Amino acid sequence: MLGTAAIEVGATRVEVHPTNARRMPQAGEAYDIVEIETDRGTTVCRYYEAEGARNGVIMVGGTGGGFDTPGRDLYPRLAKDLSDDRISTLRVQYRHPTDLVESAVDTILGTRYLESRGVSAVGLVGHSLGGAVVIQAAASDPAVRVVVAIATQASGTESVGDLAGRAAILLIHGDADRVLAYHSSEEVYRRAREPRRLVVYEGAGHTLDEVAESLYVDVKAWLLKHLPGTLV
Repeated sequence: MLGTAAIEVGATRVEVHPTNARRMPQAGEAYDIVEIETDRGTTVCRYYEAEGARNGVIMVGGTGGGFDTPGRDLYPRLAKDLSDDRISTLRVQYRHPTDLVESAVDTILGTRYLESRGVSAVGLVGHSLGGAVVIQAAASDPAVRVVVAIATQASGTESVGDLAGRAAILLIHGDADRVLAYHSSEEVYRRAREPRRLVVYEGAGHTLDEVAESLYVDVKAWLLKHLPGTLV
């Protein structure tokens, strides 16, 4: 049984109690489907297991829901490649993709699942709304050591200062983003504490497809640099 997933937003505490977790192999795929049943609904994930992994990475998308990914399949590419570094990955599908708090709870449910598989240190990667999601989730979960927020919104990121000294944060944005201006990432960066880094790609839009290769290199390097026991 997985532990309770809880998140605190201001003075509000939200708890979700898992009742069952089912893992279902997928023929011909690099991942298994994991369904985490809770008293608030079922969170569906894609799990890429690295044997003996003590580090794990969770990746989430934006308000579009599903298993969306920025950067021309950044997430599935990372998920497959990180296994070579003995890092398990989990792509989380939100139950309510426009609800920031519920999506953060889904993300924490993912960390609880990874912990049940032997993972003790976690990295979180989120795009768009998912940037705020992973910052909120990281602030509520001490297992999180590294955060990557891609084209994030500023709203809902007020807890970024709580990561100081525990979780390193990388903020990435495109200066041609017509959905969320890159000033959002600049604002979050100003409120963040070290270790922190801000990357603004010239000419890149909201999904950063124009700089997909650079995005992949920067995200992977940050994860490997700040997860314990890994090498860049």
